[in-house]
Amino acid sequence: MKKNQKYVDKIYKLTRDAAPLSFMLPTRHTRRYPLLWFDEETGNQRALRYARNQKSIFEDEQDGNAIVEPIIFEDGFLRVPKTNQVLQKFLALHPQNGHRFVEVNLEKDAAQELDNMNVEIDALIEAKNLNIEQLEHIVRAVFGQDPDTLTTKEMKRDVLVFARRNPDQFLKLLNDPMLKLQSKVEMFISKGLIKWRNNKKEVWFNLPKNKTKILTVPFGEDPTFITASYFQSDDGIESLKLLEKLLDD
Repeated sequence: MKKNQKYVDKIYKLTRDAAPLSFMLPTRHTRRYPLLWFDEETGNQRALRYARNQKSIFEDEQDGNAIVEPIIFEDGFLRVPKTNQVLQKFLALHPQNGHRFVEVNLEKDAAQELDNMNVEIDALIEAKNLNIEQLEHIVRAVFGQDPDTLTTKEMKRDVLVFARRNPDQFLKLLNDPMLKLQSKVEMFISKGLIKWRNNKKEVWFNLPKNKTKILTVPFGEDPTFITASYFQSDDGIESLKLLEKLLDD
């Protein structure tokens, strides 16, 4: 036994959210379920087999009296006591480890959950402290709504809910310089300065003396984002200044 080696009970869980009541894991190498482990020292593929009366998990090291038994996850979980080191080693090298199932790491899971909670808290604090102009930007750019149709409390509620459900995305949005520009695009649309045509595949000026086409939206792209990107370009900057001036008048 290695010095300071500590044997512990382990728990494994299926990776799917909707785990079946009972799931049987392949326990021996077959054509249908290949269970092979590549030995870096010899350069050979070695067949795995779990047999409760054998000391090795490798078929080439087992005798002819191997008793193969099923490995069954109940309600999505499998508990393996520290006294069954053969099964723990077998699961560690199993090809489906990390795909079909994973070892439960309570400390790691707790750390990840704590990180997620901290991000959510940060997002909610940022959302709570937004001023009315920032709220309107997000409502236009994210929800595609006209802020004039909502009360301030409705906007705050919707943005807080969005921040709670999508904290990472929300925090990225706050640092995205395109957010304000996309909001302006939605404002230009709501004020009738520009308009969508052909099912939002085209963007046109809608001014008294200018009804020309601005751009065609590439297939599969978001029209608001594409229009904002155009106004940010050298070709579109003058059009942006004109629309901003008309918006302020």
